[in-house]
Amino acid sequence: MNADSRPAPPWAPRSLPRPAPPVPVRRRLAVAAGLLAAAAGALAYVGVVDPNEPGHYPACPLYRFTGLYCPGCGGLRGVHALVHGDLLTALRDNALGVAACLGLAVLWAVWVVRAARGLPVRIDPGPARLWALGALLLAFTVVRNLPFGGWLHP
Repeated sequence: MNADSRPAPPWAPRSLPRPAPPVPVRRRLAVAAGLLAAAAGALAYVGVVDPNEPGHYPACPLYRFTGLYCPGCGGLRGVHALVHGDLLTALRDNALGVAACLGLAVLWAVWVVRAARGLPVRIDPGPARLWALGALLLAFTVVRNLPFGGWLHP
């Protein structure tokens, strides 16, 4: 047995593993850029193909079979109005959809900034926030289907 094959004694200092080389910024931002490109393509399509004209998009199945508005009813019309710069019409078509677009844009921006700085990108809302979001969606759905919630109809 030679000197190189003997195990090191427990009191001997151990060499630390080398840290991984830093990931280039463009690679950290690749997924965010791809998501931005996909969202821009979807917004461009909804901006060009008017959802107010029948036959371009399928009807909401809940509204079609029950006459009740779901939280997404009017969302395509709202996005179409947003793409064309008409905020008031977008809010009238689906106010919660406009808020969701704003929230997703903020989350995307936070993601890009954290990725560019090399920080962890995990966004974990936690169960309390998810329950609150579910309660908001339920309340919005109920109120927009009651007689006094007519101002929330698309």
